[in-house]
Amino acid sequence: MDKDILVQYCEMEEEIKDLRQRIMKLDKFLQDPPIVADTVTGSRKDLTIGPIKVTGIPDPIYRRKQAARERYKKLLELKEAELLELTTQAEEYIDSIPKSELRIMFRLYYIDGLTWVQVAHRMNSMFPKRRIKYTDDNCWRRNQRYFENVGSCREES
Repeated sequence: MDKDILVQYCEMEEEIKDLRQRIMKLDKFLQDPPIVADTVTGSRKDLTIGPIKVTGIPDPIYRRKQAARERYKKLLELKEAELLELTTQAEEYIDSIPKSELRIMFRLYYIDGLTWVQVAHRMNSMFPKRRIKYTDDNCWRRNQRYFENVGSCREES
């Protein structure tokens, strides 16, 4: 396992967010579909010929949107199950990191999805007595150094 699991986890979370937004957009359409109207010439109930206004929901478009929503729902279920497995793998990888401080940073950044600025603020609130305060650059560099060291350790093995 390596950094790819963490990156893949973050990407999968974004993909699931995108699917949820698409489903919400389709739900909104299906709850309040656009009503179309047209005027045709034909005979009325009183057998006179003339213009008749026809209104309704465009059925083919409505059915396509329903089918798309169902496909997205099934895809979302699959992706959520896959994300659960990736979460487990990412947590295991983070737990294998020897330094507690790095584990906390990685959980905040990769699992919780915080920015490096937010990670730095959280770390400062967790460790208020630390002499040198955490910064976004400081946290990012620790992340970079960790993966550089992990990569060089594998090449030596």
